[in-house]
Amino acid sequence: MKKKAKKRKKIIFFFLGLIILSILGYFLVVFLNEKSIKFNDMYIAGTSPEIILYDLEFKEVDNIIRGTKVKVLEQDVTSEKGEEKYTKIEYQNKEYLVRKEALVDKIEDVVLEKTLYVRTPLTIYKDAESGKILSMAKKGSELEILGFDKLDENGKVNLYKIKHNDSIGYAYSKYMVSTKEEALKNYDEDGIYKIHTKRTDTQGGGSATNLDFYPVEKPIFENNVMPKEVRALYLNTTVVSRVDEYIKIAKNNNINAFVVDIKDSGPTGYPSSVMKEKSPTNYKKAYNSYETYKNAIKKLKDEGFYVIGRISVFKDYNYVQDHPEDAILDAATGQPFKHNSSYWPSAYSRAVWEFNVELAKEAVREMGFNEIQFDYVRFPDRTYSLEKNGKIDMRNTYNEEKAQAIQGFLMYACDEIHKEGVYVSADVFGEAAHTYVTGYGQYWGAISNVVDVISAMPYPDHFNAYEYGFKEVVWTVPYELLKFWGTNYVVKRQSEIPTPAIVRTWIQTYDTIRAPYITYDASKIEEQIRGLYNAGLDGGFMTWNAGSSLEKYKAVAPAFKKDY
Repeated sequence: MKKKAKKRKKIIFFFLGLIILSILGYFLVVFLNEKSIKFNDMYIAGTSPEIILYDLEFKEVDNIIRGTKVKVLEQDVTSEKGEEKYTKIEYQNKEYLVRKEALVDKIEDVVLEKTLYVRTPLTIYKDAESGKILSMAKKGSELEILGFDKLDENGKVNLYKIKHNDSIGYAYSKYMVSTKEEALKNYDEDGIYKIHTKRTDTQGGGSATNLDFYPVEKPIFENNVMPKEVRALYLNTTVVSRVDEYIKIAKNNNINAFVVDIKDSGPTGYPSSVMKEKSPTNYKKAYNSYETYKNAIKKLKDEGFYVIGRISVFKDYNYVQDHPEDAILDAATGQPFKHNSSYWPSAYSRAVWEFNVELAKEAVREMGFNEIQFDYVRFPDRTYSLEKNGKIDMRNTYNEEKAQAIQGFLMYACDEIHKEGVYVSADVFGEAAHTYVTGYGQYWGAISNVVDVISAMPYPDHFNAYEYGFKEVVWTVPYELLKFWGTNYVVKRQSEIPTPAIVRTWIQTYDTIRAPYITYDASKIEEQIRGLYNAGLDGGFMTWNAGSSLEKYKAVAPAFKKDY
């Protein structure tokens, strides 16, 4: 009997031991699971840059930036209503709740947007780094969101990875909104935008109604300070090797900047590697050696001058020699169309956009320019009837209006060149300040709203002799002409957009080329500058003399010394 009792006790203890071990095992698993949850790092995710934080009573108390790493303390927390599940997190040494869907395991999964819409026609890039163009998307287009490149410190996406028309690429988030209805709206429809809707297409350049006037954040680069008032001499490619002579004039006559040709419509400044790859003819036509050009720019920079690199964009004889497929065509012959003794790459061509912007970026990196200035940012003038009658083919791949293409190029250029820490300026005809879209695609508001500096070319001898009802031939009275033009046109155009550029104007620094012939001496240079400044256009001036005549600059230098 004793043996049976002992055996029974052993069996009982054995099963009790199993039960105890099972209980201990259960609590150990629970404990370890709780520990793993407690120290699990996750990332805040959402469809917007900021996500709501709740206190432990489920009340909204703050926001947290998308992409923030947090510690998870407890999952599947449910409020008394039990309608939604929350997760308890630790953030800045405090405990909060966030909605369960606002947490992901990987930083690359924090962007939860699935679909966005195009607010203004945008460039689609092949990748997130190179600036190479894949295609474009028009206003109102739907984009499928596949990912993103990076977030800023406020949780905003820089570039989305998107799918559009079966193509996968990247596009800037700042040109997208969350609904199609919002995308199809125009900025300030009942205010500023309403002014532009009245300016329809009359010359073939497009309608102001179809342009974008949304506010653009203009950069200020701490390591690249733009003078409040720029006073610049223009240097063409042929005088770069003589830069010391121009520096002497500048330092003695209140000049603080230079505009130097990188690429004109014919000769080029130096043999750029971008030219070598994309336009060998431009490369071969370089007037200076790489070393001569680089040393000249270095001298200007070392002497403390603000240096602007000028690039002729859509008038480029050499580029067309290499890429006739990007040129405006003569419809009858199928050959590149020649206008004003030059061939014109089409402003619709994205390959041309890429070439000029890549050239600009290279020039900034290798030469140290403070600003890139784009000239010939337009289609050929006086070609409306030719195009209307089918005599020329503009190669309009995306069915854009001319003014849309010009604005689109400058948006693309600013997005790319600003990454290099430099400013972007654009040259426009004086006519662009009128209240219509020009036939060559320049419309003041659409350009000024995008670029950092807008530089008109209101050369007095380019106006009609009795423009604006003047009784005198206008180039005989440059002060009155430019004050009238600036006050009644430029100032008004600047007021019609939310983020206007700085106005820095080209002045005629050559003798008139039309009768009555006038010598533009120091007094006539002074009259132009004073007329502009008295109209309120005091961002500075640049001297246009195609030959960069040293003698002319010396002769008119007294005008540069004056305060205006």
